[in-house]
Amino acid sequence: MNKKIYLFCSLGISTNLLAIKIQNVANKNKLPIEVKAFSYYEIDKIVEQKKPDCILLGPQVKFNLKEVQTKFGEKIPVDIINSIDYSSMNGENILENAIKMIKTHNLKY
Repeated sequence: MNKKIYLFCSLGISTNLLAIKIQNVANKNKLPIEVKAFSYYEIDKIVEQKKPDCILLGPQVKFNLKEVQTKFGEKIPVDIINSIDYSSMNGENILENAIKMIKTHNLKY
């Protein structure tokens, strides 16, 4: 079963390229992972319908972290994408961190 790592930013546009880079790293390593980007304004609908395994917020919506953690944090790990990794489009680091988040979260619950 594929793990779903979903990225959210203001409109979902700036993270789309990043999601593609992360997906390419996952594919290259034959990891069963789906990476997609969405607008932050759709987060409630997307989480309810698609049930991601990890939520990553773009730096431009980091001020929403507490709200998202409150809504979904018990069921889904939530964090902000490291701004250096975000700006350098470092898909490998972001994927590695997301996998760690999923594993750690699953150990807690």
